[in-house]
Formats: sequence, C-alpha cells, structure tokens
Amino acid sequence: MLTSLNLQGNKLGSEGGKALADALCKNSTLTSLNLYSNNLGSEGGKALADALCKNSTLNELNLYNNNLGSEGGKALADALCKNSTLKDLNLNYNELGSEVGKALADALCKNSTLNELNLQGNNLGSEGGKALADALCKNSTLTCLVLNNNYIGFIVGSNNSKLKIYQ
Repeated sequence: MLTSLNLQGNKLGSEGGKALADALCKNSTLTSLNLYSNNLGSEGGKALADALCKNSTLNELNLYNNNLGSEGGKALADALCKNSTLKDLNLNYNELGSEVGKALADALCKNSTLNELNLQGNNLGSEGGKALADALCKNSTLTCLVLNNNYIGFIVGSNNSKLKIYQ
C-alpha cells in the first residue's frame, strides 16, 4: 500500500495537478505527497485544495515552487479550515501575496491540526504578517512557522510557547 509519493520536478502542470487531486479524493492510504516544483498554477492549487477537503489521510503536503498565486493560495487557506489531518504544509515561493496571508491567518484560527507551515518567499507584506501575528495568539497547535523573505517587518505575539517563528 502506497503511503508516500514523491513527484518532485515532474512538470505536471495544472492538468496533472487536477488529475492528482482527483486521485487524492479517492485514496485512503497516502500520508505524504511531495509536489515540489511542478508548475501546478492556480488551477492545480484549487483542485488540490478541493481534494484536501475530502481526503482524510494526508499528513504532509509539499507545494514548494508551484506558481499557485493568490487564487490557489486562497483555496488552500479555505481547505485548511475544513481539513483535519494535514500536519505539515510547505507553500514556499508560490507568489501568494498579502491577501493570502490574511486568508491563511483566518485558517490558522480555525485549524487545530497543522503543526508546521512554511511560507517562505511569498511577499506576504506587513498586512499579511500582522494578520498572521494576530492568528498566532489564537492557534495553539502550530509549532513551526517559516516566514523568511516576506517583507513583513517584525512579528510580536503568540500564546504558544512551543512555536518557533523563522523570519
């Protein structure tokens, strides 16, 4: 039974992302999925977000460098509000922007399973950074948050003594 799948650097594109999302909706064994650098785009990101709302086994998802943009990022943030199994999400370098930073902050207020979130290099800006800081005061499950290269300024505030913030 397949529990881990590494498809790093396979140029899947949005159509491949959609096909994989469809399979993920039906899969009941996969716990780790690495899609690093596949140029999934916003459509692939939205399809995977929809799959995350239905899948109940995936614990780790690596979407590093997939050009998800704000649409794909917002869809993933919405999915985090519903998903109850994902513990580790890597969204490095996906051109998310400040609006997605705010959407992810909202998701962190509702999600109680995510332990690690990597948002490095997404230009979240000060608005996204402030929203995330506010969310950290409400979230007690996140233990690692990576915010390097986001132009957010200084983050203050968290009630979680286990949380490590890298900026």
